[in-house]
Amino acid sequence: MADPPKFDKKSRYTEGRGIAGAFEGETVTRRRLMEGGAQLAGGMAVAATALPALGFALGPLLEESEPERWQDVGPENNFNDETYVPKVISLVPQVGDAGKTTIYVRKDNPQKDKRVKGQGPNPPYVAISTRCAHLGCPVRYIQASQKFVCPCHGGVYGFAGQVEGGPPVRPLDRFYTRVSSGRVEVGKRFSLNSELKRFPHPRDPSNHLDGLWQYLYPGRPTT
Repeated sequence: MADPPKFDKKSRYTEGRGIAGAFEGETVTRRRLMEGGAQLAGGMAVAATALPALGFALGPLLEESEPERWQDVGPENNFNDETYVPKVISLVPQVGDAGKTTIYVRKDNPQKDKRVKGQGPNPPYVAISTRCAHLGCPVRYIQASQKFVCPCHGGVYGFAGQVEGGPPVRPLDRFYTRVSSGRVEVGKRFSLNSELKRFPHPRDPSNHLDGLWQYLYPGRPTT
């Protein structure tokens, strides 16, 4: 009876290692090659899904929190803490009048305003966007009721821009503000969630920002 063939498990050739179905000169079996290809494809698919989500989650940590451009909206004595004053600013200077928008500005009212989380003490002035957080229609401030109302789908916001009724998914966006030489200046826009936590880059209308939703909607610096 012939002795069984001897195999070397450390051999670089599949035939030398005694793998069934091996071919002479082969270093990797077809089965192992297919397994490796499948694992590589699976890894690429996971990376394509996980990396954008990771970027959305970590992106806010790397975002700039201070505006680069400030716009003068008038002297301090033009504003009070009981009503809003409409002002026109330029969101996209490169496109002229098409890049302008109306905002509402007033002094901070400690009795009516909650502290915006993520920016320390409230700034001395509040500047609120007129873009509805539902589908982006322009809202109007009604002084008699001290509410912002969207005429398109019935969205209603309170004095501080918080949602009080209708389909909007978050409060109205705000703008950074500061006082320079006795004049009020407005900076970049930012979004808030229902807890008034600030997100440096604004989100599109209809983007939720509470809970896990904040990680599913990336910031849009040019929104």
